Amino acid sequence: MINIYKRICLQIIQENYADRKEIIMAKKQKFTFIDLFAGIGGMRLAYESAGGKCVYSSEWNKYSQQTYKANFGDEPDGDITKVDAEKDIPDHDILVAGFPCQPFSIAGVSKKQSMGRATGFEDKTQGTLFFDVCRILKAKRPKAFMLENLCSHDKGNTFRVIKESLDELDYEVFYQVLDGQNYVPQHRERIVIVGFDRERYGNDIQFDFKLTPVKPKPVMSDILEKKVDPKYTLSDKLWIYLQNYAAKHRASGNGFGYGIAPIDGVSRTLSARYYKDGSEILIAQEGKNPRRLTPRECARLQGFPETFIIPVSDTQAYRQFGNSVVVPLMTNVAKLVVKKINEMEV
Repeated sequence: MINIYKRICLQIIQENYADRKEIIMAKKQKFTFIDLFAGIGGMRLAYESAGGKCVYSSEWNKYSQQTYKANFGDEPDGDITKVDAEKDIPDHDILVAGFPCQPFSIAGVSKKQSMGRATGFEDKTQGTLFFDVCRILKAKRPKAFMLENLCSHDKGNTFRVIKESLDELDYEVFYQVLDGQNYVPQHRERIVIVGFDRERYGNDIQFDFKLTPVKPKPVMSDILEKKVDPKYTLSDKLWIYLQNYAAKHRASGNGFGYGIAPIDGVSRTLSARYYKDGSEILIAQEGKNPRRLTPRECARLQGFPETFIIPVSDTQAYRQFGNSVVVPLMTNVAKLVVKKINEMEV
């Protein structure tokens, strides 16, 4: 009887503790967000650090889904183009997306304009993944959004269409090119776009990207592993090829080719193509050929925590971290977005 009583008491204590823990977590998670084009969850880490709860995620790549599930416990939905925004996506406070940049076709737009017909974001963005961002914003009308993107082609037309489409949806839009090197030892410029719902907050909305860089500034030696498997050292054949390749492009007047990262400085941008030959960022080794970064070093170069699980092959890991975001930079912006919402709702 005593043992049964003890078990019952223990069960009650555990249930009460679980209830209290859930209440505490609910208080900490002051807002909800969705994570589109989620990759391996870099933006989710940022918004969870800002106090948010992710209520929906979407990512089509099966290997990225695998990494996402290993770290967050839930598997993202697949093809976002097949998702019903009204039925499948829950209400949320902030839409977060690191969408791929695609040029917009202006053929249909030009035809409508020649006929004197109005055009909107549906015409301008149809057939691109940004269209899905717009249709979800239109259907769910979150308080705010944050988009991370690299748009550098077609003489600014793509970015112009993005801004016009978001403005048409009645969001006050702010954007800035941000460099990750004040948070991690990597030169990585990306456009960050944030917006706030004018229907909710009015037209007099002000927002500044007042960032708080990490001090002292991180350097490459901060992220390097002490013991590295010899498999990451370049073969003689590959090293000779890379040197010849770089020499050829130098003779042509451009800077293509490998880069030896300065140990006391920052590296060039980590690319999703790093898995091809690792030529973007190499680490010098005394008495040996240089080496590639390890997947864990790539994770650190993007600011992922040491606890982040890497369940995939090196090839997939290089792609995933090369496609991801600088987590501490995105966290800084996320906290500014949340702070602005809180100020406007006082």
